Amino acid sequence: MAGGGGEVQSPKKRKRDAAGKPKTLAAKGGDEGKKQRKRPYDANVAQGSGGGEFKVKKQPVTAKEKRLAAKEMAESRKKKRKRNYSIEKELTVLWEKMRCHSVSSAERSKLVSEALSKMDGKYLEIAGSHVTARVLQTCVKWCSQSERDAIFDALQPDLLTLSRKKYAVFLVKKLIKLATKKQFEWFISSLHGHVAELLRHTIGASVVDFAYQRATPPQKRRLLLELYSTELQLFTDLTAQKTHSLLETISNLGLQKSSVLQYMTTVIHPILEKGIVEYPIVHTAVLEYFTIADKTSASEVIQLFIPLLTQGSAAIDGDEPSVAPELHKKLKAKKKRLTVPLLVQIMNSQEGLKIGVSCLKHGSAKDRKKIIKSLKGHIMKLALGDYGCIELAKHLKQLIFDKNGRRPLLQLLHPNCSRYLPPTDLACLNYRVPCLITKDEASDNAAEVILENKVDVVTNKEQDGSEGIQSASDSKKDPFQRRHELLMKSELAEVLVQTCIENVGELLRTNFGKDILHEVVIGGKDNVLEGITDRIHSLHNAIASDAARPKTEDTEHAFDNYHSSRLIRRLILESQSFAAILWNKALEGNCKTWADGHSSKVVTAYLESPDFEVRNLAKSELQPLIDRGILKIPDHKAVSK
Repeated sequence: MAGGGGEVQSPKKRKRDAAGKPKTLAAKGGDEGKKQRKRPYDANVAQGSGGGEFKVKKQPVTAKEKRLAAKEMAESRKKKRKRNYSIEKELTVLWEKMRCHSVSSAERSKLVSEALSKMDGKYLEIAGSHVTARVLQTCVKWCSQSERDAIFDALQPDLLTLSRKKYAVFLVKKLIKLATKKQFEWFISSLHGHVAELLRHTIGASVVDFAYQRATPPQKRRLLLELYSTELQLFTDLTAQKTHSLLETISNLGLQKSSVLQYMTTVIHPILEKGIVEYPIVHTAVLEYFTIADKTSASEVIQLFIPLLTQGSAAIDGDEPSVAPELHKKLKAKKKRLTVPLLVQIMNSQEGLKIGVSCLKHGSAKDRKKIIKSLKGHIMKLALGDYGCIELAKHLKQLIFDKNGRRPLLQLLHPNCSRYLPPTDLACLNYRVPCLITKDEASDNAAEVILENKVDVVTNKEQDGSEGIQSASDSKKDPFQRRHELLMKSELAEVLVQTCIENVGELLRTNFGKDILHEVVIGGKDNVLEGITDRIHSLHNAIASDAARPKTEDTEHAFDNYHSSRLIRRLILESQSFAAILWNKALEGNCKTWADGHSSKVVTAYLESPDFEVRNLAKSELQPLIDRGILKIPDHKAVSK
């Protein structure tokens, strides 16, 4: 208590005094003391209790002074709150220099070494900060192998903890990416017993999947086997399996199928309920789960998956930005990625495609409408992907010349043709959840495997015995009628034929375009384009007109080109109307010119045709060429006189 009517200091005032702020003691007399306490900054000099004088800090007046004062106060608070604040500021300055593209390798190495020396012994604390974690990540990227090994050794006991942190997760991925074989093997071993736990964590799941995609097949098996059974999670020796097939694992280890199913249900359901379904390791686990699941369990998983397919992904992805413009681009790309339906993202892999096909086949009609509606605006991305071809309506020219984009059109014109789709793709398209198909369908699937080398794969009818789930193939609508509606009622066929007419020369001479042209010219499988026969005849004339052009040095002639000569030969053998038009427009009277080279295949096709009228059409002109040895018929296609 101050003498002469002073007051006891309040707790707030004592706190300010402890912080080192200037204070003014109450003067003698209550009124004067109150007056001074209300306006402590009226003067730059204040009286002390002993009569001495001390200077009071001048308060900011201008806007600039206020900004500087606020900055100083913020700095002082950060220094008290953050133990390594001074180091963070120094590291940030070094980071701005080392991440520039213009800096030389020697200078960058010097900056990295300087930054690592400042972080030595504090790696764990540094990795948890959103600022310094990026600095350490950049250092890991550019440092020497010995420095990287030292960082890995220092963080080794805490890598699983850092895998769950929002900012440190990127550092963990960088360490995994640049790890040596020995270090990566150690990390895979450290995941034992924690795989299921981390997959349920929105951040940790990205680390597990990142390691899974970089792992060798034996390492992938070890990660997957933990999701199958408690025994496999507890005992490391049991995970040393030569195959990761769930059915074979159950058979080899003598596990109970019911207990495995129950355990996998407790693992998979929380993952799906949290929406962590964009990772291939999850897709593989779900597909293995389908191999042992009953109808009810499989249906529940599909029903959990369907709503997620139409939502954007919240996947953790990214790297440290190298310059400010790149940061802006990456943030913009991430925002765009979050709006892309999950179905578009997961169908970049075969496992994801099978999941999507299962949801479409075994979901209800309402579910399928929602899924297709969510694809609006992303059709081209799917169509040009390796596995995501579904259905289209425009951008045909770009599609028919693309290796992957042409597949949806070929699937409509000639479904499940092994000439256009490799066995792996056919297996994805024909994938069915085992427990949701009948015994008859299972035998039909076995027959398809035997006949997979044939051109056509048998289309089977499906019947679903589970309640509340209707397969897409359960519709009463005939598959041919469905194809006809998609092509004809939507006017897709008209646009397709017109596109072929306008680009006939380029289609003839390209490896991928010729397949579309072939199917359109012959009218598709089962003559699905029967309603536009007149337009197809116009396409016949367009091809014949291109073939009737004289040889020039600028463009290789259709009869001499490797792709077009073989395509025209096939069309002659398969279409009587096309053969007649081509003969009248391009070949009649000119066969001797085309009797050698690739073009000879076109000419001899008339004698090899199964149609009697086509053979008679050219026999009188071609037989003299054969007799004189100018035109040679292949031995295996000898033609009787």
